[in-house]
Amino acid sequence: MTQRDTCGNPAPDQYACHPASEHGACASCASGERLGFRFSYAYQPIVDIHTRDVYAHEALVRGVAGEPAPSVLANVTDDNRFRFDQACRIKAIKTAAKLGMQSRLSINFLPNAIYRPELCIRSTLEAARAHGFPIERIIFETVEGERISDAKWLTEVFREYQRIGFLTAIDDFGAGFAGLNLLADFQPDLIKLDMELIRGIDQSRSRQAIVRGTVGICRELGIEVIAEGVETPDECSALHDLGIRLMQGYLFSKPLFESYSQANSLTWPTGLAG
Repeated sequence: MTQRDTCGNPAPDQYACHPASEHGACASCASGERLGFRFSYAYQPIVDIHTRDVYAHEALVRGVAGEPAPSVLANVTDDNRFRFDQACRIKAIKTAAKLGMQSRLSINFLPNAIYRPELCIRSTLEAARAHGFPIERIIFETVEGERISDAKWLTEVFREYQRIGFLTAIDDFGAGFAGLNLLADFQPDLIKLDMELIRGIDQSRSRQAIVRGTVGICRELGIEVIAEGVETPDECSALHDLGIRLMQGYLFSKPLFESYSQANSLTWPTGLAG
């Protein structure tokens, strides 16, 4: 039986990394070697338009002065991606806890940077325990634009995360990196529709048909759908009519650097029936 701490999280020592001689990659992600660059986070809300509340906040990497993500990601290499992935998890949880965030927290991860999910998860569990952040409020989603080199490997990672108690999400669904073949083998808790599908959906019958079909499939499989990149009230209304209640985008709030949005500070479209 998995041992758990007082917050209900699995004890980190249940997932201790093996030494370098046994698993070199795990030693990379667990080592204390410094990355050589610093970063911070901005948080953007994922909203529930039915309850008019914040469902989650996505942690978006930024430079220490709020510089955009590419300025940080340009420093990530094959040699440091293990350490960077682990450092991101710890930093996102630590900062969210320090801010007093009570919503779910969505963290992007690099699936190609994980050697053994059941072993390399230790630092995440340690951070959750140290900062009192329950793991059932943590969502792991594939990082935007990350090409998955092995879909079956991603499935293995996600299944282990679900077993531990994390929520799972597939980002950029419909962009070609993760699609229906993946859903046939694994059903995440959430999928995030690619923003290119969302852009101008109120004026596009083809986009509406694709999203309507995807929503129907996900409903049958018990998967929640998030529409990301929502920028206009008309897009929001069209998505609502298609059965989507979880949305993310500039219509509601831009990412806030080292801060997060409260429900009463967001822009809520009018005229939507619950």
